[in-house]
Parts: sequence; C-alpha cells; structure tokens
Amino acid sequence: MPEISRFLGMVIAMYYKDHNPPHFHAKYGDQVGVFSIRDLKLIEGYLPKRVVLLVLEWAFEHRAELMQNWDLARRELPLNPILPLDQE
Repeated sequence: MPEISRFLGMVIAMYYKDHNPPHFHAKYGDQVGVFSIRDLKLIEGYLPKRVVLLVLEWAFEHRAELMQNWDLARRELPLNPILPLDQE
C-alpha cells in the first residue's frame, strides 16, 4: 500500500486499483480507519476520536490532491506525496 503522507504517528496510504467509493487508509499504531474522500468521514475501521479529527482536518485541506492520487492509483501509476499536517 503506497504511503502518501505521514504525520503525528499516522500513516496515510492508498491501495492500487482499490474499490469505490474513493477513499484512503489511515493507520495509527495497530488501528486502521478508511475515510471517504468525497464525504470526508470515517467509513470503516476504528481510530481514536482525536486521530479521526486530525485526519479529517488534513484531508479537508488536501481533498483535491487525494482525488488526484485516487485516479492515479486506479490506473496503477505512481502516487504523489502530500504534505503532512504538521508541515503546512
């Protein structure tokens, strides 16, 4: 799973040729959550509330980049890194 960002102990990634709806995965320790890009909400898995809020804050700022990476991943092309939350 290609990593596209990493911040505050969280790893953000996407799978190549993943299923719809457009989404990304956030890993924090042993926990994983799946977030919808269009709706910006947790759609699968579990993460602590504070982590969910930080991931959503980051995703809101990078929604267009996330959609671009989703399109690249569906075509199995290299993904672009996205700035982490703590470096904006």
